[in-house]
Amino acid sequence: MPGQRPLPGHVDPRLLRAFLAVAEELHFTRAAARLYVAQQSLSRDIRRLERELGADLFVRTTRQVTPTVDAERLLPYARRVLEAHDALLDAFAGRGGEERPLLVDVNTPGLVSSRVLDRARELAPGSELMARYETGLTGAAAELLAGRLDASFGRFAGLDPAVRARLEQRIVRYEPMAVVLPEDHHLATLDVVPLAALAGETVYAGAGNPRTLEWTDLARHLFEGRGITLASPAPVALGAEEFQRIMAKKRTPVLAVVEFPAMPGSVTKPLVDPVPLSPVSLVWRKGLVHPGIDALGRAAVELATEEEWLLSPEEGWIPATDALVLMSCT
Repeated sequence: MPGQRPLPGHVDPRLLRAFLAVAEELHFTRAAARLYVAQQSLSRDIRRLERELGADLFVRTTRQVTPTVDAERLLPYARRVLEAHDALLDAFAGRGGEERPLLVDVNTPGLVSSRVLDRARELAPGSELMARYETGLTGAAAELLAGRLDASFGRFAGLDPAVRARLEQRIVRYEPMAVVLPEDHHLATLDVVPLAALAGETVYAGAGNPRTLEWTDLARHLFEGRGITLASPAPVALGAEEFQRIMAKKRTPVLAVVEFPAMPGSVTKPLVDPVPLSPVSLVWRKGLVHPGIDALGRAAVELATEEEWLLSPEEGWIPATDALVLMSCT
């Protein structure tokens, strides 16, 4: 009919979930917490849905959120669509009605990713969350997109933009970085190592390993203008023992994080002035719905809150590119 607004050809179920949460909570902060998303992200989803439907759904004031008549009309449709969507996903989640295991890459045992996985297992004891070790988010991302892996952890901004567009992420921690030194290195007696003290040093950061491109790129940003040389590619070592053997043979300082597992014959020293931070995100494939993903998100939020993982020190540093990418994802 002339003058009638055309309906969208597709409404993203994520937008309907956002709408349903706000309609039921009548509070944006509580709805965002329920969905484990930032409030700004939830608000953007509601505005997008309103644009796509050509209707205002909520009247917002500083004290309350009130559904409009159009929101009341949409509510039963949204519930039916999401029920059908969830039923479809459940039908293909496993065989014989059983939930399939969730495959989670934790990269290196004992780090942030392992702790999030352990907490998620406590939160979802009925789900099977199985650890995998892919050594680097770049390598893991290829497995995520191929459906051979479900979730991973690492520096999301270091991935190719075309890859990022097919993935979801939640920032988990700004992890302080460190340098692993041979125990007889002239800087090994320091409690902390100022970045300026590494001027003239050659530091290994995964160069030549195609699975850890995001980490090598982070090192390039950090070393730029500081007189620190990125070490040439070493033989790609798979597994902690092989990595330790190669590094002991090379005797090259290694860029790491403060909780990096101890290596024989070496010491790990925090970096300062400034404190470089490695932005660690939980990353999963867009459209993936699984109770284990929800549990990982809840675990990440709980641990980040308990241990202040997302509080950056005043002298903290991350690449400007990371700040922009993470801001665009919130």
